[in-house]
Amino acid sequence: MTTESGVFCPRCGSPVDPEQAAASERGLCTDCYLEDFDLLSAPETVEVTVCARCGAVKRGEKWVDVGARDLTDVAIEEATAAVSVHRDAEDVSWTVEPEQIDRNTIVLHATFTGVVRGRELTVERPIRVAIGRGTCRRCGRIAGNSYASIVQVRASGRTPRSEEADRAVELAHEITTEMAEGGDREAFVTEVNDSGHGPNIKLSTTKLGRRVATKLREEFGGSISDSETLVTEDGDGNEVYRVTYAVRLPAFRPGDVITVPEATGPVLVQGVRGNLKGVELGSGEPYEIAFDDGRVPDAQLVGNREDAAETTVVAVLDEHAVQVLDPATAETRTVSRPSYFDADAATVSVIRIDGDLYVLPDNE
Repeated sequence: MTTESGVFCPRCGSPVDPEQAAASERGLCTDCYLEDFDLLSAPETVEVTVCARCGAVKRGEKWVDVGARDLTDVAIEEATAAVSVHRDAEDVSWTVEPEQIDRNTIVLHATFTGVVRGRELTVERPIRVAIGRGTCRRCGRIAGNSYASIVQVRASGRTPRSEEADRAVELAHEITTEMAEGGDREAFVTEVNDSGHGPNIKLSTTKLGRRVATKLREEFGGSISDSETLVTEDGDGNEVYRVTYAVRLPAFRPGDVITVPEATGPVLVQGVRGNLKGVELGSGEPYEIAFDDGRVPDAQLVGNREDAAETTVVAVLDEHAVQVLDPATAETRTVSRPSYFDADAATVSVIRIDGDLYVLPDNE
């Protein structure tokens, strides 16, 4: 048999397809080419270091969260990374049967298949995975109660309410989880304790502390101040600081009812970001005043929307007055008609302040 180009295998003398000859450095026929062909390169043993606390895998100098369910998953993933397939192979796939030899050794009985020059090849290869235990930097810092920032949650002229304190802690955990899921392995909550004046939240990094403090101000209003304390020097002689973020919540919260000298009657607080914003319950007129360090001069807390009760509208007298049933006595009472009052309403929410009843706006 001859080929049109007259190309022959230099090893066995068999005719070689011109395209295959050109693809091979030595111009070998398929049989001779496959005699020396290695479908894959794989080490006999793969050594893996796994954090005993969180399951992260050490790759070089970095610890990586691999999301593996168990050590078998870790073994397969690390062995896969250690295997390289010949560039001439196509449609390569592999199956594996793991065998747990002991606590620290898993043998992967792997079968690889691939197509080379139109022929399907199968290679069986055992890969031993030796698993060592260690502690990643993150888990070491957690175990050592390490922290780089503290978020102190306080309030102007009062102690933060339980729901505010609980939300602050919840928010710290939410942001920590978000950062950790985004790849920041250094993000964790070290400790939360109650100072008696509000929660102190110890956090692993200054970046995390700053984000928590900023989010608290966005949600509750108020102000942030920060201070640094030198705690140590690192191995390179650089100074290491711990940052305290003091978050001071406003004196009042939306839903509070306050009295202020400038208003004609009680004011329902509706917003506390920037200035205090609300509505005068007697007239329905909007009210706004600047905070001074989270406080309103001479303002007093006299109630909260949660103190309100629903009652029946008896009659609309005129543009200034309506009659309602007193929730406590069931007697008819004449009260101020604020501008937000709905003349068609059959019931309204009222709050008692210093013996007088005031109609509240709808709770938006």
